[in-house]
Amino acid sequence: MAPVEPPAGEPSVGKPPIGQPVGKPRAGSPRVGLFVTCLVDLHRPSIGFAAIRLLEEAGCQVEVPRAQTCCGQPAYNAGDRATARDLAREILDAFGGYDYVVAPSGSCGGMLKQHLPHLFDDDPSLRARADSLAARTFELVSFLTDVLGMERPRARYGGGPVTYHDGCSGLRELGIKQQPRQLLRGMGVEIVEMADPEICCGFGGVFCVKYPEISERMVSDKARDSVATGAQTVLAGDLGCLLNLAGRLTREGHSVKARHVAEVLAGMTDAVPPIGGGSL
Repeated sequence: MAPVEPPAGEPSVGKPPIGQPVGKPRAGSPRVGLFVTCLVDLHRPSIGFAAIRLLEEAGCQVEVPRAQTCCGQPAYNAGDRATARDLAREILDAFGGYDYVVAPSGSCGGMLKQHLPHLFDDDPSLRARADSLAARTFELVSFLTDVLGMERPRARYGGGPVTYHDGCSGLRELGIKQQPRQLLRGMGVEIVEMADPEICCGFGGVFCVKYPEISERMVSDKARDSVATGAQTVLAGDLGCLLNLAGRLTREGHSVKARHVAEVLAGMTDAVPPIGGGSL
């Protein structure tokens, strides 16, 4: 797929050109299409820039396709297979030419890898393309460790002890558990585990809309577990979980901050406030 030329005036200072290689390509470096995700695009773009920094430091040529769209998970979970299928077709076109597709989200990564191919069970040609995409798709931290063999990021962290929330999709669909902890410890971060790090935070996409009372109780429990560790920051690999947690921690008056793990691994915590802690 040929990169898309950005319109006149883009990119702004300090931002990578959308649809173009972000850094100088290296001979033989893997060509990675960054699946930014809707929440990152709209609420926390620093996570996307952190992902780019980490991937480039690992030797990848990173591109951000302009034509990318939602992974389709909200529609899929709501039973709207027609809309999910339409979105999936656009994703197949946008990411067809990359060696790898990487997402800073276990939720979106799980949708692309585990569920998107089944939207085309009745179409062998599209199913083959979807299977190819799924085989090349990875969540960011899993890609850095399991594919590229990263053991220690270049950055350092001086923000005190952290605790880690295991998002449901990353944990249960993609097997992401030790990978973020390995990289965090590799850069000297002290991790204090929650009593139940694998319990859902209550966000669950459309779940929190359909069952708000249950969702509220779940996120209150998760906030309490985060505070009980004594850690200064709670980390996770999914922005949906982190927005949910940050909101509850703030409303209950707790001082624990929420951050995406990529921002810590990329050494960006001095440059960007915690989630909900100010404008970027």
